[in-house]
Amino acid sequence: MNSASGSAVLVGVDGSESARAAVRLAAAVAARRDRPLRVVHAFIWPTLRTPIRPATDGAPEGGLRAQAEQLIIAAVDEAEATVPGLRVTGELVEGEATAVLLAAARTATMVVLGHRGAGGFAALVVGSVAVKLAAYADCPVLVARGAPHTDGAVVVGVDGSESSRRAVEFAVQEAALRGADLRALHAYRHPVSTGPGDMQPLVYDESELRADEDRAVAESIAGLTERYPEVPIIRDSVRGRAARVLTDASRQAQLVVVGGQGHGEVTGLLLGSVSQSLLHHSHCPVAVVRGPR
Repeated sequence: MNSASGSAVLVGVDGSESARAAVRLAAAVAARRDRPLRVVHAFIWPTLRTPIRPATDGAPEGGLRAQAEQLIIAAVDEAEATVPGLRVTGELVEGEATAVLLAAARTATMVVLGHRGAGGFAALVVGSVAVKLAAYADCPVLVARGAPHTDGAVVVGVDGSESSRRAVEFAVQEAALRGADLRALHAYRHPVSTGPGDMQPLVYDESELRADEDRAVAESIAGLTERYPEVPIIRDSVRGRAARVLTDASRQAQLVVVGGQGHGEVTGLLLGSVSQSLLHHSHCPVAVVRGPR
């Protein structure tokens, strides 16, 4: 395995069970992409002027720094056990988690995170670090959620936006690496009458509407069959809200891929509402793909 070349897959760890799942997922990603794995723990306590060494009468292996170093060692061991022979490095970086991981993401192939960190509020379905990384990172962010189905498809949400096109490119690469089908999924809703004082429902042809939506999907995946002939591509248009349609699809998928921002999002929002919803509710891992800022 020539994993020394190219940028690493980055995984953030904090000792939580969610982070352990992220390490296993990241190890598999790194192996498929022939990349090394970089395990990082953000060590915030020195910046808060908190004593990090053991007390004078305490055990030598005590202290916050020693505990953090053991956390890194355990994560590296987990990755090596998941993929024997994988090149794995562990690093303790001083600073707040979001800032540390955003800086490391600048040179990473991908960032992998757990959906909830240690010490998070029970009411939060997804951790704030994962949301912030998905919104701001310069590379794709993969969040370990649910249970991936190894025989499921890679599902990508398409809506014709530039963000969606980047997501499609990432998704077809993942499908090729996994030997999986690619399901290009487009959600649409009935047009509504919005004219002032309009008392009559808007009349439209359901078959023409569906044909228009199918054409939008075809345009989103144009050229993929020629470039990735080994990947079976399923085109699918489903009536409904995008977040709900994709969440339903995630029940049988091994990965769901979405753009960071799609059509209909408010300009200035760095993470679209559909992406946010998938991070909170998907039944399988979610990849959020943003373009350069």
